Amino acid sequence: MPVDTLDHRIEGPDTLSAPVASSPSMSSTIKPAPNVPFLDAAAGHPARHTPVWFMRQAGRSLPEYRAIRGEGSILEAIKQPELSAEITIQPVHRYGVDAAVLYSDIVVPPHAVGFGIDVKPGTGPVAETPIRSAADLDRLRPLEPDDVSYVADTVDLLVAELPHDVPLLAFAGAPFTVGSYLIEGAPSRTYENTKALMHTDEVLWHRVMERLADQAITFIDVQLQHGARAFQLFDSWAGSLSVADYDRFVFPHSQRVFGELADRHPGIGGIHFGIGCDHLLERMYAAGPQVIGLDWRTPIQAARRRLGADTVVQGNLDPALVLAGAEPALKGTRAVLADNAGHPGHIFNLGHGVQPDTDPGVLGEIVSLVHELTER
Repeated sequence: MPVDTLDHRIEGPDTLSAPVASSPSMSSTIKPAPNVPFLDAAAGHPARHTPVWFMRQAGRSLPEYRAIRGEGSILEAIKQPELSAEITIQPVHRYGVDAAVLYSDIVVPPHAVGFGIDVKPGTGPVAETPIRSAADLDRLRPLEPDDVSYVADTVDLLVAELPHDVPLLAFAGAPFTVGSYLIEGAPSRTYENTKALMHTDEVLWHRVMERLADQAITFIDVQLQHGARAFQLFDSWAGSLSVADYDRFVFPHSQRVFGELADRHPGIGGIHFGIGCDHLLERMYAAGPQVIGLDWRTPIQAARRRLGADTVVQGNLDPALVLAGAEPALKGTRAVLADNAGHPGHIFNLGHGVQPDTDPGVLGEIVSLVHELTER
């Protein structure tokens, strides 16, 4: 989650296009935005260079972030538009990345409606009273735009300040991943309560997913209405599911998020991303994104063999190589670019979020190398 807590857990007429006829969200072709590398590549069209951004690029790895962040929960920092806007734009200034991703968190919507969830440093999202029965849905009311007016204010500030060729990316957590925190009450390795609810009270499960899909749609819609030009839906922990469980319990709700946003914002493209989701790749793509995010486990060419030669992909350098230092990181960067083999539909990113102890200088070198090697 380009979001400070991804491990616990993106103006004008510019649009993404739909280059792959087989993708559910790509029934018509939409013109790309000339000279905006991220939007060009996301449309499957040649850009002046391969665009780069990093998930969780704004955050603890940056000394300038630590200098202004202050104490307390990230959810309180997000409520300060000027602070959030400054944090969002820091990596644009430092690295020269080709997109800014809103400084926010996937649990902002349930927090904003008063469900009772916070983000504990070093732990992640924690809900003191997890969902255990239908009565708990009363704390998960629909999200209204006014609930996140501070997010809209942050987006307004960023749209006014960002260069035209650096779009702002909206994002939200997918219903399953957000739901896993609300049901487990904390990060989990087994998702035992989540899976138990799926298989013991399917009616309640789908009611929870419907509420969270509503919230994700509203949250992204607010960001797009105020000038974000693309979005990413994070289903970080969907990889914990079998294909059968994903299809039955998750797919319809993620598909609805992409479908309703496509109806509300024709031409605005979405990215779908999860961790350890190689076995779900076809199903996550069928949910309707225009770009499929890959973690470091799935080779780009393998993904295109499975999804179609024109598939636009995002990824997928192993974040561990960045931690290993400049030499292995740059070697890995060259390997990712070689795997893409010059395909125009490629957005360079890590295969997961930037780790807090990452050397910012290494990320800067990666951006420079990608731009240099792919300049057209």
